[in-house]
Amino acid sequence: MNPANLPFGDFRLCDGRPGKCSSLHMVEPAHRIVRAWLESPSTGVIELDRDWRGERSPQFTFGDQSPAPSGLAMDSGLMAAVTYSYFVQATGEFVFALTPEHGTEIDPRRDAIYVAGDFNGWHEAVGREEWRLQARSLDGEDVLLWTGAAEKLLNPPGQRFKFVTGEHHWLGLPDDAPNAFGDGAGNFNRVIDPQRTGRHLWRFTLSQPLDLAETNVVAWANRPGIDAVPITPRSFFFDLKSDLPLGAIVRGEETVFRLFAPRARGVTLFFCADLAGRPQAQQQALVRRPDADGKAGVWEIALGRNLHGWLYWYQVDGVREGAGRFDPMMPVLDPYALAVLQHDGPGIVLDRAWIGEGDRSFKTPAWHDLVMVEAHVRDLVAHAPVKATAEERRGFTGLRKWVESREFYLHHLGVNCVELQPVQEFDDLTVEAYHWGYMTNNWFAPESSYALTPARASGVRELQDLVRAFHGRGMAVVLDVVYNHVGVPAHLLFIDRLYYFEQDAAGDLTNWSGCGNDVRARSAMAKRLIIDSCIHLIEAYGIDGFRFDLAELIGASVLREIETALKRVKSDVILIAEPWSFRGHIAGALRDTGWASWNDGYRDFVRDYVRGGGTAGGLEYFLRGSPWYFAKWPAQTVNYTESHDDRCWIDVITENTGNNGSSPTANDRRRTHLMAAVLFMSLGVPMLAAGQDFLRSKQGVTNTYLRGDLNALDYRRLFRHLSTHTYFADWIAFRRSERGRLLRHYSRPDEGFFQFIHSEASPALAVVYNADRSIGSARLLFAINATLGDATLALGPGLSRTGAWRQLADHERFYAETTRAALAPVEANLTLPALGCGLWVSDE
Repeated sequence: MNPANLPFGDFRLCDGRPGKCSSLHMVEPAHRIVRAWLESPSTGVIELDRDWRGERSPQFTFGDQSPAPSGLAMDSGLMAAVTYSYFVQATGEFVFALTPEHGTEIDPRRDAIYVAGDFNGWHEAVGREEWRLQARSLDGEDVLLWTGAAEKLLNPPGQRFKFVTGEHHWLGLPDDAPNAFGDGAGNFNRVIDPQRTGRHLWRFTLSQPLDLAETNVVAWANRPGIDAVPITPRSFFFDLKSDLPLGAIVRGEETVFRLFAPRARGVTLFFCADLAGRPQAQQQALVRRPDADGKAGVWEIALGRNLHGWLYWYQVDGVREGAGRFDPMMPVLDPYALAVLQHDGPGIVLDRAWIGEGDRSFKTPAWHDLVMVEAHVRDLVAHAPVKATAEERRGFTGLRKWVESREFYLHHLGVNCVELQPVQEFDDLTVEAYHWGYMTNNWFAPESSYALTPARASGVRELQDLVRAFHGRGMAVVLDVVYNHVGVPAHLLFIDRLYYFEQDAAGDLTNWSGCGNDVRARSAMAKRLIIDSCIHLIEAYGIDGFRFDLAELIGASVLREIETALKRVKSDVILIAEPWSFRGHIAGALRDTGWASWNDGYRDFVRDYVRGGGTAGGLEYFLRGSPWYFAKWPAQTVNYTESHDDRCWIDVITENTGNNGSSPTANDRRRTHLMAAVLFMSLGVPMLAAGQDFLRSKQGVTNTYLRGDLNALDYRRLFRHLSTHTYFADWIAFRRSERGRLLRHYSRPDEGFFQFIHSEASPALAVVYNADRSIGSARLLFAINATLGDATLALGPGLSRTGAWRQLADHERFYAETTRAALAPVEANLTLPALGCGLWVSDE
């Protein structure tokens, strides 16, 4: 082979004469272009498979749009810092680099960050100053750097590393990290490649911007038609946005349709008066507005007709291949549709004046006063003792009738907040099919299968009436919303796959949600879509707050922006995060925000503790409200022991085989009572799952997301376990009472507020609330023994003074002040029976 035919920059070891390469010399394999991306429409980066060692710069072509770059330079280190988190300087020093603005959830002013890996014993590096990153500037950007000798880091090759905080919180990797390495168990670290030290990244500048609607590629200059690599847009592209109103907008006798589709070549609107007219639907081509500040990527058309109640959908055309491909034949549901016929569309044009406003007169309870219950629309009403048709029991109207009934279960339980599982449009296949709802297709429209006449958008009025009914019962309504992924069909995928979805370095959709895709919530218009839908739910339906499913995938920085936007509309909006995903956990990153978090550590600990596991120290931490790392303020932790996911409480803790708690044992019941006592004595927001108070069982089944038969509440069980239901209701009443104010804190109490007494022989524990009398003279004493033998706690004479304490409750019941029952005295050595607890009050 003539060396002149090799791609420029590829070389072979020979004597320099064409055709005279020695067989004794090894041939250096050709460099490959691995990937390329744009940092702006006219600048970007080309990544090679290994460092470039040639004396001259490599030569590339960008096709007809730009045969050659107008500028080309090896990366100075910043791009290697962003993509690989390391590089080697020209001086030979090795640099670890972390760019906080690129996806990590840390505060350099607060968090000490260390680099840990195979070379320094991993966790042993935490706290050692020689491995701590320092704040520096790199190419004008604030970064965290570690600089040191390269030899022990490059040899042996393939050493792994990761960044970790001083609190041993390991920082996750971006989805597109090219040097990520998985261990097969879901753990990912970065790898140091001695052949990729920063010289494999080349920055280019083009004389004119590339058209994002076209297929853009880069190749070696002397092989333009071979091994071409697509060029994908990066951060600037995800910052594209518009502040124009979107969706179908009715303005008198005019209807305007607008869709944000920044890479589309064409958008076609289809519309018809009803479903019968869909085969002959009218068509209109939308026109792209000129890109300008605040108006980029928008397609629109104004029709001189009031189309309220009409059906509509889009088809979006663009490039047909690669990671950003379009499907011009796919009917696409408008993400801003205010009502839909079913999960795959079409949307329904609604005049916002017709929608009106939801109930905004209700005063949302303060967070620290909340007692919540998680529930599913159909689970609550399926077997409810209320007059309703089969169709009504499938959705909003049936549940509204149950809420308004004198016998409404949650009213008698005493909670003041209901968290409804998803009610936005999701991908159930039939109206009758049961579904939890965590595969949403549209974030504005009420679930069509919960509506009596979805073709007339009746779900709008029905959901408004349901929320108003809950408010009439004194209950706030929090919606479980799913913004981290979308259901099938993934309509956003056909509007712009690159813009709306996270992808890995190979261009494949990431799947940290476990549902096939992850929404790129940090894209400007994805973020706006989330915010706009939440605002719509507040204004149009009177929703009090939101619980964000798998919020780790949304990210702490985006959650902060969502919080700011929603509090402008409703200052007391309830915001709760499920702070994890399969990728990681961000509860610690949310402690300086106005978000509360589901506390999975609390859930797991209490399940273990009531079965004799755990420690008194662990229980003390959770009774205090999981302070500081998890919760900076008390209501920032949502304490729970059962939710829709996985097995229900009684099936987890039952002594029965097969985790089937449908016929609970006496110990199962006692342990449930202990759990209730701990839950309602813990600082934070207590949350139950519907039916947990009457020992609801799913017969040991772990995942019941399609099992309406197992999930529907059997209210006969409430009367079968009436004493347990009553025990929960009494605890809730106490929690919300004047005495219970010692458990409801806006801000974290001083250390002296608590006095804990441990037992050396067991995990039994006693605690005095308001021990320092910082909140008046009343004090509470709570003691618990979760073991199968009696336990004694040495309270000492100071606490056990005769007549100072009056018992309010034990592990079986609450006692009226006029009770004649024998009550347990508070003695210097307080004895608690097996699986026992007690609550006392002192007003002295």
